[in-house]
Amino acid sequence: MDTDLDTLATAFYVAADDLLKAHPGRVPARPRIGISPRITDAEVMTLALMQALLGFTSEARWLRHAHKNLATMFPYLPGQAGYNKRLRRLFPTMNWLIGVLVQQSDIGCDDVWVVDSTPVECARSKETVRRSEMAGWAEYGYCASHSRYFWACACTWSAPCTGSRSDTP
Repeated sequence: MDTDLDTLATAFYVAADDLLKAHPGRVPARPRIGISPRITDAEVMTLALMQALLGFTSEARWLRHAHKNLATMFPYLPGQAGYNKRLRRLFPTMNWLIGVLVQQSDIGCDDVWVVDSTPVECARSKETVRRSEMAGWAEYGYCASHSRYFWACACTWSAPCTGSRSDTP
């Protein structure tokens, strides 16, 4: 375990636990009678953060790794079905928590913009490019996902790095 990641996970857990205790309405509702969970919501969110930071896309592989390497940090680790179920129920809580943490940090007022671009195919032959209105704008490139060469323009997207998520197209 990397000590920097260990420190980050601990800091995130403490912040998440404190915020969830201060705002109990943000936590998914649980029945008053029944089995109490053996792992807290803050611990589940910390596990999800570590899973993302370490690049695990498979929950089964992540939980095997966590059982093997993180047993000292997490006294109880759920099975895959329980972990998946808790994560899905915590999704709105995690979005809220990320927004609060961004507001509390100085990254929320950063003037850095995120820029991404993707090629938009205009033509596949030099003759077509010369005849089109895209002549002089399009460039020749290779698309690995389609295994072919083509002429394209870059469609560029930019947005401020605010930490908030927008679901509107």
